[in-house]
Amino acid sequence: MPIYNRIADFQDELIATRQDIHENPELGFEENRTSDLVAKQLESWGIEVHRGIAKTGLVGVLRGTGDSSRSIGIRADMDALPMSEEGNPTYKSKNDGKMHACGHDGHTTMLLGAARYLAETKNFDGTVNFIFQPAEEGGGGGRVMVEEGVFDRFQCDTVWGMHNDPNLPAGTIATRPGPLMAAVDTVKITINAVGCHAAYPHIGIDPIAVAVQLYTAMQTIVARNVDPIKSAVVSVTMFHAGSASNVIASSSELTASIRTFDPEIRKLIEDRIREICKGMEAAHNVTIDINYDNGYPATINHAKEASEAIDIARGVVDESMINDDIAPVMGGEDFSYMLEARPGAFLWIGSGKTDNDPGLHHPEYDFNDEVLTLGSSYWAKLVETRLAKAS
Repeated sequence: MPIYNRIADFQDELIATRQDIHENPELGFEENRTSDLVAKQLESWGIEVHRGIAKTGLVGVLRGTGDSSRSIGIRADMDALPMSEEGNPTYKSKNDGKMHACGHDGHTTMLLGAARYLAETKNFDGTVNFIFQPAEEGGGGGRVMVEEGVFDRFQCDTVWGMHNDPNLPAGTIATRPGPLMAAVDTVKITINAVGCHAAYPHIGIDPIAVAVQLYTAMQTIVARNVDPIKSAVVSVTMFHAGSASNVIASSSELTASIRTFDPEIRKLIEDRIREICKGMEAAHNVTIDINYDNGYPATINHAKEASEAIDIARGVVDESMINDDIAPVMGGEDFSYMLEARPGAFLWIGSGKTDNDPGLHHPEYDFNDEVLTLGSSYWAKLVETRLAKAS
């Protein structure tokens, strides 16, 4: 893994920082200790720090040499997941029910490493905005930062993000133009029927029978309404009804997760779910309440920046470690809001140690410290390329 020699010099300090953050995980919009740690390090390197953006988020501003008005934003997420750690590293989570199971501790540390190097060398002409974002794991911190005007306050011609992937060999750099990660929507459907004694079903209306038919009908949306060349997932993940064996309940609930890449397909699925529910109401004489939550939009890379991301990777890793057309995944990512606001690209950095690493969101997952210096070097290379000094 070719890395900047200066960044390699402080590898041990990066590892210490990453493991400290891992040991003290904080959930979305509660990253007070993490935000303090990040701010303290940035300020110690002479980087201008702006705090209180999306509550616990912050931006570090660094200007290079020269008078260029060019600018760039690089984002790292800081929050942990609400789950207990089952692995046993020496730096195991001290906070019950909280764990860095997605590698945000590593993402934060890699950006800190790049910030330190760039503050020392200033081998660029323009402005770098180091964006440390809260609440990626379902809280939509990226959306909140955009809504609070992060790009109005901090000019960014382009914006960039990176996520580790333990399914890719350590040191891999991968991305693609266009959709990289899916839009994530959730729908909760409540069927209001008529409860009765289980011995006399004819005097009630069975919400479970309606829910079973609704479940089956929802499975036909992708199979029979979505172009087979396009991708979508409708997964019913929760089904709740009843509390006694001799009672037909008065209501039932279904919850589904919907994943799409294409905005038109996203709307089609929502429309079909609403139409199917309306039909079920008429067919079974029930009322159905629909709570449809449009979550993170699809993470869609801009073609020019995705191509540039790969070109920069060629200056950091061997060609054999580059994938310029990796398959999209159905997971979601709130960096999508930033890509809707500014041109840019999101990429994967391989963090796999073995062929059997615990995956993201696994209770034994742990970020691979071997890729910290590589990630920092990539960000440094990106800045020095995008904001290159005039020759």
